[in-house]
Amino acid sequence: MASNPTPPPEPQDDPDRYVGLEGARAERLAREQGWTTVRPLAPGTLVTMEYRFGRLNLEIDDGRVVRAWKG
Repeated sequence: MASNPTPPPEPQDDPDRYVGLEGARAERLAREQGWTTVRPLAPGTLVTMEYRFGRLNLEIDDGRVVRAWKG
């Protein structure tokens, strides 16, 4: 039986640091920190619950990040 692949390492970055930033700036900074996928979301957007290594979700309301989380 094949072993499960080892997921790639995630950036050592705190998602909370993006809260309050302007959306485009937060996306740019997240990519500079090494996040492979940055997903901007409108408040209330339905998202799947699967965890993706290297993905940062940014909930953006009125142009500012109001919530940020991994996966």
